[in-house]
Amino acid sequence: MATSNDFRRGMVLDIAGKFYQITEFQHVNPGKGAAFVRSKMKDVVQGKVIEKTWRAGEKVTEIRLERRAYQLLYHTDDTFTVMDPDTYEQIDLSADLVGSAVDYLTDNCQIDVLSVSDKPIMVEAPNFVELLVTKSDPGLKGDTATGGSKPATLETGVIVQVPLFVKEGEKIRVDTRTGQYMERVK
Repeated sequence: MATSNDFRRGMVLDIAGKFYQITEFQHVNPGKGAAFVRSKMKDVVQGKVIEKTWRAGEKVTEIRLERRAYQLLYHTDDTFTVMDPDTYEQIDLSADLVGSAVDYLTDNCQIDVLSVSDKPIMVEAPNFVELLVTKSDPGLKGDTATGGSKPATLETGVIVQVPLFVKEGEKIRVDTRTGQYMERVK
């Protein structure tokens, strides 16, 4: 059994029958009083973020997740059909299960499905994806003195801030963890 001293980002805990993924944590050792761990956790199913403070060394129930790579074949409004590239087995995932990863998924992309006892509970997009810019206003001459940026709509419908030199029809690399522009792709 793990303790609060073993916390790490991405760790999944079972708290009162619900699964929470640790997004941030901080060990605090005040000058007076006992040490504790302050954490922010995201409900894996509903996506709500909670903050919780733990005593140092408090026992927690860590959930061991099985991570499998799948290929997204296609999706409708509420169902994502994915295929295991090794066995060609297809499964349907609900839009609730995919969550915020939907902003970065295109047909035929690779995704990770995290499951407990062969029951999918969460989908993770790759850390970096290459997406096509479908709509972007032209940058105005003279706006570059401050290293400005402008909004751009990508092929999945998500809007990210990009530098002024990025044009419609170009492919860019986006960090899915932060939603930030990384670079142009040639």
